[in-house]
Amino acid sequence: MLQVLSRFGRRRTLQGGAAAAVVLGLLSWWVLPLGDEEPSGSLTFSTGVRSGVYQRYGQRLEGALAKDMPKVSIQLQNSEGSQQNIERVATGKADFTIATVDAVAAYLRNGKPGSERLRGCVRLYDDYVQLVVPRGSDIRQVSDLRGKRVGVGQKGSGVLLLADRIMTAAGVDPSADIDPVEAGIDTMPQRLVDGELDAFFWSGGLPTGAVEELSQRLDIRLVPLDTALIGRLQAAGGSTRHYRSAVMPADAYDHAQRGEAVQTVAVANLLITTDRTDPRMTEAFTRTVIDSRDRIGREVHAAQLVDLRTAIYTDPLELHEGARRYYRSAKP
Repeated sequence: MLQVLSRFGRRRTLQGGAAAAVVLGLLSWWVLPLGDEEPSGSLTFSTGVRSGVYQRYGQRLEGALAKDMPKVSIQLQNSEGSQQNIERVATGKADFTIATVDAVAAYLRNGKPGSERLRGCVRLYDDYVQLVVPRGSDIRQVSDLRGKRVGVGQKGSGVLLLADRIMTAAGVDPSADIDPVEAGIDTMPQRLVDGELDAFFWSGGLPTGAVEELSQRLDIRLVPLDTALIGRLQAAGGSTRHYRSAVMPADAYDHAQRGEAVQTVAVANLLITTDRTDPRMTEAFTRTVIDSRDRIGREVHAAQLVDLRTAIYTDPLELHEGARRYYRSAKP
């Protein structure tokens, strides 16, 4: 009889232990966030043209990501800019990238391959349009570009998209009224020095290293884009609604501006991915972008402008689930 009772007691103890384990497991699942499991695998990050802000930012972000996600192998890819970046991510050739919001909106509006899969992670810093000319140039406004050799950005860049739109708004036909040179920020400054260009467009964070270095080698100035021009640009509708009037601070380029602020156009940059990306990976990536802001910002000034309060606004893209998890956890 005692043996039977003993066996019965042991059975109840085992059953009770099993039940307790199940309960603890369920509680752990409920208490711990889904993103606690460390991401692993590999990711490709498409950056930008050599010497541009995208590329410099991407290089420094790579180091921060490697530290925060040690089980993830990270590969950087140079690109021609926003338009190529978006196409790469949308079609699965890259996992994350940076692109201007106007280029994203245009990709969506045109229904290009994979557009429905694009998702936003972070609203980053603003790009400022910079129309650069030698100081002695007779180009004082965009309409003066007629008949000139103008660097308009590479074929897959957001610069090319913006330059065409700005010239059109100023009444300049970008295919007939100028001699367009499709080149990037890695070559346009030297072409200006060599007299192969009369002017070039650039859109990037402030200051852009290549423009700063140019200003120390050649006496240059920045052509203002006045509010009337910006009004005509925005009036075109569609993705142009993402452009806004802005002012380049007087100290953005000391040598070029000589203490004067310059009226221009600004457009936001987004960190983007697709719905294919693991939420844990996206959550961790988003966290690193926010947490590394000050550290990277010491070398790439534009990174200092990433702001947690506005980072969540990734219009016109839906926020990725992983990024949404991060913002929920980061709420004060």
